[in-house]
Amino acid sequence: MDSLHIDDLEAAINHWRGRAPAAGDAALGPELAALAEVYARMAVGHHDEVDVAQLPAPARQAWLKWYAGTPDAPCIAICSTSQGDAVCKGCGRTEDEVRDWPAMSPWAKRAVWRRITQEGTAWRFTRYAERARPAG
Repeated sequence: MDSLHIDDLEAAINHWRGRAPAAGDAALGPELAALAEVYARMAVGHHDEVDVAQLPAPARQAWLKWYAGTPDAPCIAICSTSQGDAVCKGCGRTEDEVRDWPAMSPWAKRAVWRRITQEGTAWRFTRYAERARPAG
């Protein structure tokens, strides 16, 4: 089951807030309104995740538009899984995650991103963090 974590929902909401802020009448843009509705339901129900199959189509589309602008793979071109490590020292993904990455859903990829970011032990977050920074 693919799920959307509230952290990723918040990131998408903040993206759309910056891109299409509320008008003078305080009306939300359509993407922001769709995501805000899901966020409100999660907050009221005290849920950290929601099943992607339960997302209304406008919220799913708004999230996927946000997702399309995020970095795809956490790779920093230092892959220790090719040297036999079970977890890559460079990006923090497991050997299976590195291998299966192209076939993974956006939701599954974000779950991996969330885990490796929370762990913060991969070289992308420590000794080679400059490789992970966006250009410019």
